[in-house]
Amino acid sequence: MTTGEVDNDKDAVTSDDISSSDILDLLIRFATVLFVNGQTTERTIRSVEDLGETFGRHASVFLHWGELHVHIVQKGCSVSGIVAANPTAIDMGKVAGAMSAISDASDGILAPAPLRSRLVAVEQMPTVSIARFAMMAAAGAAALGVIFGAAHLLTLLVIGATAGVGACLRRAIGHATDNAFAQPFCAALLAGIVGTITPHLHLDVNQGLVVACPCMVLVPGPHLLNGTIDLLRGRIGIGFARVAFASVIVLAICAGLLIGLWAGDIPLSATTESRPVPLIEDVVAAGVAVAAYGSFFSMPWRFLPIPVAIGMVAHASRWLVIIAGRGGVVTGALVACLIVGTIVTPVSHRLRLPFAALAFASVVSLIPGVFLFQMASGLVAVAARGAATPSDLLPGVVSNAMSAFLIVLAMTVGVIVPKMFIDHFWGTERSRRS
Repeated sequence: MTTGEVDNDKDAVTSDDISSSDILDLLIRFATVLFVNGQTTERTIRSVEDLGETFGRHASVFLHWGELHVHIVQKGCSVSGIVAANPTAIDMGKVAGAMSAISDASDGILAPAPLRSRLVAVEQMPTVSIARFAMMAAAGAAALGVIFGAAHLLTLLVIGATAGVGACLRRAIGHATDNAFAQPFCAALLAGIVGTITPHLHLDVNQGLVVACPCMVLVPGPHLLNGTIDLLRGRIGIGFARVAFASVIVLAICAGLLIGLWAGDIPLSATTESRPVPLIEDVVAAGVAVAAYGSFFSMPWRFLPIPVAIGMVAHASRWLVIIAGRGGVVTGALVACLIVGTIVTPVSHRLRLPFAALAFASVVSLIPGVFLFQMASGLVAVAARGAATPSDLLPGVVSNAMSAFLIVLAMTVGVIVPKMFIDHFWGTERSRRS
């Protein structure tokens, strides 16, 4: 319900006679662009409230899963509006465009009329082309295969082909339904089916990586990071909603993969044979994986080298911790993500990009997807066999579960803790200057 009607078709007015209704329209539309495309809750609220102050209105923004509410007050008169909005997309191009427009308006560069035109241009930004989406999905999945030790070119080719076709399938499904879980489920199902076909074709490939790597590019990392940030800031409702959304996507991926494997009666190997990866090869592959995720998130080309460089530095540090320092994979992930969180936080402020998408793109190569999918396969096997479960199966399931959990925990802590500290001092300095 609303106490003031919002008309999105109003003509732009001048800064002298702009009404509260027009201001409300602008604020709601900017909040929607930021909220649904991956900006953090804190930055969305702060940016929209600052825009309201620019036009002499005190604005309050309330974000919930499924809706956002904007309330503005001027000289004792108030007007508010509620619109439906689900934060299920990640589009760094739209977020960067909206944040840039808000900044220009706050600096006095944009009057309301051109600001509205900028907003329309941002709202109409297209997603990445299907060709770029498919090619980068193939390249990113193959790069993850290299990082996880794929020993043969044929394995990488099958991984890339599966991920590329899966990307085209996701786009087609996206045009057919708004269900956010259908796309990852069907892409993972395709990977599982490919995993059942390759043994019958007698292809010399690593079956574990062939099915896992195309599924790893489906993991909704930005939603998980945004949700965790909300929880740590005390925004329990939206935080749990974001984490639940990400968790259901992961369940859809696991379900699709296991159903695809079950159709061919091919179990997912409890272990994945791999080879040690040289530093240069590891770092270059990590850069390719980061570039792929930047493309998934519609990052403008001019910004893409930044997360690529950050991701390569992070992966080099992980390699040095594990290989040179003889540390574990959890320690390596923690060190790499601490570096990413420390660098990405000020960079995301400077470039006006969504932190979660930029950070996750930089650490995507650290995802413990292989452990996660092996754990899911093992749990299904335990449930199916019951008391007849082999004695060595359950310990493997527990080991994979703990490895996946600890790596995800290390990644989350490593990325978010530096952000919380930097944001605290950044906000303090910002308040002092104001």
